[in-house]
Amino acid sequence: MKLLLGSLLYLFLSPIIWMENFNEAKKQAVELHRPILINFSGSDWCGPCIRLRKEILETEAFEKYAAEHLILVRADFPRQKKNRLSDEQIKLNEELAEQFNPDGKFPLTVLTDENGKVIRTWDGFPNEGTEAFTKQISNSLSKH
Repeated sequence: MKLLLGSLLYLFLSPIIWMENFNEAKKQAVELHRPILINFSGSDWCGPCIRLRKEILETEAFEKYAAEHLILVRADFPRQKKNRLSDEQIKLNEELAEQFNPDGKFPLTVLTDENGKVIRTWDGFPNEGTEAFTKQISNSLSKH
C-alpha cells in the first residue's frame, strides 16, 4: 500500500513538465540557462515513440535528471480522431517540425542549447537504457 501511495504521489508531484510551445520553452531556457530537449512523437500510432516514452522519458531516473538539467518540449502528431490536438497546437507542432524535423522522422529527439541551436539529435529509439541516454545528453552538453 505504501508503495502504491508513493507511486501515486510521485506521479502527481512530478517536477517535470513537457511544454508544447517551443517559444515559451526558449524563454524559460534562457532564464534558467538550460538546454532544451525536443521529442517528436506519434503518441497513438508510432510504436518506437510509445516505447521511448515508457522506457526512457517517463522513468523516474530520466524525470529526475530532466528536472535538474533540461527544458522539455513534446511535439506530438497523433492520428486518431479522439486524440486530435487543437488547431493552434497542430500549427505550433508543424512549425517546430519544419525547423527541426523536416523529414518527418518518428521518434526524433533533438537537444538544443538555450537559444535553439541544435547540439545533437537521436533518430529513432535509442537502443539503450535511461542511464546511458542521460549520459549521452550530459556528454553532448559538456562538449558544446
